[in-house]
Amino acid sequence: MTASDIDFPTDRHGWAELLPARQTRPPLETDHRAAWAVIGAGLTGLACARRLAALCPDGEILLLDAREVGQGASGRNSGFAVAVSHFPGGYSAKERHNYARVNRINKAGLNLLNDQILEHGISCQWSAAGFHHGAADHWAANECGHFKRYLEAMEIAHTLLDGEAMAARLGTHHYRAGIHVHDGALLQPAALVRGLADSLPANVRLFERSPVLALETGRPIRLRLHNAMVATDKVVLATNYEAGKLGYLRRRILGSTLSGSFTRRLSGDERADLGELDQWGLLSLHGGGATVRLTMDGRLSLRNTAEYRAAALLTGRQLAQRQVRHRAAFQARFPALQHVPFEYGWSGVEGISRNETNYFGRQDNGVYFAGGYNGSGVTRGTAFGTALADYAAGGQSSLIGDCLASAPGQWIPPRPFLDIAAALAIRARFKDVGRDR
Repeated sequence: MTASDIDFPTDRHGWAELLPARQTRPPLETDHRAAWAVIGAGLTGLACARRLAALCPDGEILLLDAREVGQGASGRNSGFAVAVSHFPGGYSAKERHNYARVNRINKAGLNLLNDQILEHGISCQWSAAGFHHGAADHWAANECGHFKRYLEAMEIAHTLLDGEAMAARLGTHHYRAGIHVHDGALLQPAALVRGLADSLPANVRLFERSPVLALETGRPIRLRLHNAMVATDKVVLATNYEAGKLGYLRRRILGSTLSGSFTRRLSGDERADLGELDQWGLLSLHGGGATVRLTMDGRLSLRNTAEYRAAALLTGRQLAQRQVRHRAAFQARFPALQHVPFEYGWSGVEGISRNETNYFGRQDNGVYFAGGYNGSGVTRGTAFGTALADYAAGGQSSLIGDCLASAPGQWIPPRPFLDIAAALAIRARFKDVGRDR
């Protein structure tokens, strides 16, 4: 299986555009021999390379990314580091073990990120004060009750909030109920990924704008790039939904395209009307509901579209069309701020599996993969990447055991059946979303 340079699109619509310019690393343009190669410098690849560097302090680890750091999926999410996953529907006692396993993985990733941010002084608007889950309509309010019972059964710290309490905290009367889960963090995703990349150990060599176009198994494994060939003993694919471009999991993971918008920075008076919190984040309790944030630097961000576009980012024209939906949802929540314009828009792709499982382990001789995070990639990708380094190096740990216990992924049909199935799945995702959109 081979890819081409045009298979790795990017654009200048994303969280990275809110940051100062960064000096990128040059592409790899000479042949190279290394014991380890990690493909993908998102959160999974960065975590894996960092851990491999500690396990092999005298070895060199190549880290190859097709794009600039921060322009992939890891720098284009809404900036929630999840510690506690939301499992829709009523609490099931027989699933308690699985709930706990997934949350252990989330928590491991959160702790790893928190430690690395502190150790390296990474400036990424990190705030480890948890976030809110909100319900604006009847369906989500019913789900709020399910979520409450799950949190109580799992003994997870949380605070129940009625509509007035939500308004006092967030400055909007749009939500009839909510829950603040105390564990978890908010962040600027592109700043986090950049900071992790710029603080890698010395024995990790990062090459940006270096897409791997073909992978040939054997001894050694050979990676073909545009102007170079890499020979390596072991390869980690930290490519999430793009693994299929190199011949792996082509019918197991697909990409769903999301989009959102940012306002300009709010004035002091405008922020004063947004409740008692300096920053906050809200996830809808409806799976198709809007994700909303007040960021540390004083912007409101709202994401409320998800669609199947064969893992493509939106064009500028398409993004402008989606911003009509962003605007309507924004004004419904913040009518007093309808004069505040959007300054940036963004789109990003999340890797999803048909049965919402994750992938972890060996795919071929010397080839390892982790991915398919279904919207929880900040913490889960960090944990999976770290555990995969240990696993590929022959280690054992409870975290490896938790990652390996992920349920098998279900087969995804090819096109055109995929397009039909994806359209139906997206329609189901937004069913009964009402005011939560």
